[in-house]
Amino acid sequence: MPESLQTDPASVVADADVLVADLFVGGAAREAMDLVRAHTWVELVASDALLDDAEAVISELATADLATAWRERIEDLRVPVDHPEGDHPALASAYRGRVAHLLSYDDDLRGGKASAAFGSRLNLSVKTPEGFARLFDPESLYEVVEGGEYPGPDCDPRS
Repeated sequence: MPESLQTDPASVVADADVLVADLFVGGAAREAMDLVRAHTWVELVASDALLDDAEAVISELATADLATAWRERIEDLRVPVDHPEGDHPALASAYRGRVAHLLSYDDDLRGGKASAAFGSRLNLSVKTPEGFARLFDPESLYEVVEGGEYPGPDCDPRS
């Protein structure tokens, strides 16, 4: 694959629906996000627009104070990327961040049409949080990305 199309196998974008589900619902969204939060060498990539979308939903479902607190915490975790206004925030974050994994509940992003559209430009796997949590193997990925023996999670995902 040409250098320009290389993606980082230890990078993840979580669509706004997954970020909100992580906070309010738990389940597979939380399990998938905990895999990211538990490993400092796995990066969560997100544009401001993507976080703005999630923050707006959190504010609507709960309070502005909770949305602000969530945003402060996620800012410490995420790797920021920029993209043109009007682009789909999750897809553009994945493209601009050269991300290997996009987590979303959006059927349009996970469908064959979307895969065909970005498949030649980006080696991107779009999965539900359930699929990601089931298939993501930090031990084997650590050997490829960091080298050496996998030490296990290096962060408490709940702190």
